[in-house]
Amino acid sequence: METSLQTQIIALAAMCQAAKLVQSVARSSESQQAQLEIILGSVVNLTPATPLDIYGGELSNLRQGLELLIEQLGDKPKKDVELTRYLVGVLGLERRLNKNKNNMNELGQQLSQLERQLQHFSVTDETIVGKLADIYSECISSLGARIQIYGQPELLSQSSVQHKVRALLLAAVRAAVLWRQAGGSRLNFIFKRRKLVAAAEAALASL
Repeated sequence: METSLQTQIIALAAMCQAAKLVQSVARSSESQQAQLEIILGSVVNLTPATPLDIYGGELSNLRQGLELLIEQLGDKPKKDVELTRYLVGVLGLERRLNKNKNNMNELGQQLSQLERQLQHFSVTDETIVGKLADIYSECISSLGARIQIYGQPELLSQSSVQHKVRALLLAAVRAAVLWRQAGGSRLNFIFKRRKLVAAAEAALASL
């Protein structure tokens, strides 16, 4: 598999997995600790040796994302329309961010400052999740085209759930940045869809 294609698959799988976690957090109070650690950890991993290191260095950490990617891009009629809406929204926000150098620079600075706090807290600690949510609000959702989240109203009214959702959307945008860096674009979904699906299937089969 070409390095750029492999990186594109990692990025898309991570984006799918982050979006799925947004759905889960908005609908259920069930703990998603292990998944949250992997996805939120990607945002604060600022100096990875390889793209896969962003997600803990193991492709198996993105198994669910690979499965979702195949479902969403494959030929089977079963699609998650809500998940697709989130993914389209995330890609749109990343495009806006990419065009706004001030917000991009501010995002980098705030994430660098967060590194110091991570010496004392885990990435899933409420303090860190809240800070990630603030960074998303200040640097990304302020660009406009906010993503509407669907779920249980009693959960979505809780500040802790709102923070998790925003932190996960930040992680999804981080994956979208990786997608762009690996040469991904909207045209890939039109002209290289089968190639992407085949690569994701091969990656899943290797686990």
